[in-house]
Amino acid sequence: MPLVTSAFAKEPPFSHGQPARTAVLYCNLGTPDSASTTDVRHFLAEFLGDPRVVEIPRLLWLLILHGIILRLRPAKSAAKYASIWTQDGSPLKVWTDKQAKLLQGWLAQRGHDVQVRYAMRYGSTSIASQLDALKAAGTTRVLIVPAYPQYSATTTASLWDAVYQWAGRVRAIPELRFVNHYHDDAGYIAALAGRVHQAWRHNGRPDMLVMSFHGVPQRTLQLGDPYHCECFKTARLLAERLGLTREQYQVTFQSRLGRAKWLEPYTEPTLIAMAKAGVKRVDVVCPAFTSDCLETLEEIDQEGRAAFLQAGGQEFHYIPCLNDDPAWITALADITQQHLQGWPTQAGDHMAELTACRDRALALGATK
Repeated sequence: MPLVTSAFAKEPPFSHGQPARTAVLYCNLGTPDSASTTDVRHFLAEFLGDPRVVEIPRLLWLLILHGIILRLRPAKSAAKYASIWTQDGSPLKVWTDKQAKLLQGWLAQRGHDVQVRYAMRYGSTSIASQLDALKAAGTTRVLIVPAYPQYSATTTASLWDAVYQWAGRVRAIPELRFVNHYHDDAGYIAALAGRVHQAWRHNGRPDMLVMSFHGVPQRTLQLGDPYHCECFKTARLLAERLGLTREQYQVTFQSRLGRAKWLEPYTEPTLIAMAKAGVKRVDVVCPAFTSDCLETLEEIDQEGRAAFLQAGGQEFHYIPCLNDDPAWITALADITQQHLQGWPTQAGDHMAELTACRDRALALGATK
């Protein structure tokens, strides 16, 4: 008789009568383990090796990635990471971890008995490892919440890929839900506006507010990705909340990779053009990032600042990301609570399910 081998990974032991648990997995993009060239190379290999991130013929891209980019870029990127690295490590990981802990606290205050963990799409604290840990703890329902307010196939969809890949090797898959986007959520917009107002109370108002979003290739818009439209809706709602006219703010896109056309206008050239046109002061806010990271602290607050001032601008202010702002954590809790509806999240709910499950297990035992 042929042996039957299982395609599933070894799972924690299951016992009838264990309580059903609900959890939230808060997911961000990821970061190198350190600012060393070696760790940055490993991170870039995983990140840039994702076919969701770079959508060109696979074999050609892998040849370019491993033959050129991973030989030249890691050292330059490592120097940039070193310039923003903190005593506690990567700012992105520090803020994401703190947001997850605060979210659990906010939900607990509202009576929700759920476990909140954070995970990274690339690098350490992977999505698979966190889902394994949740399953080992008896979790039967998981809500996946991205740290990305605007949906893009390059970010949000890649999170779903990682979850599905994990599910492909699991026998008893937890019930899953996904938050796709919250780019127009009233609480998120209010938190952004509060962040800007806080900066303006300290420094006064600028001549121009630049809203810089992470860029993606132009062809993604033509292929149906909603990211471009969602960015502009976020910008419009934020401007309305701030009472700005269309002449008082500018939407731009940063972090271009390669020579292909990306969403325009590009952030740094726009800052240079503004300075040369006589704009004396700009403030820059990055609504697509909920945690400060390399793209905000180095690319905007260092490189963007230098470009604007060297081109003749006189004053540059970077407005920090939402990070641990109470208004943002409240909004995040509201978004999470909305998507948890219908799932038992109260302590009493879990006890009721435990009792019912035990009764079923006893009934099964009695029929044997």
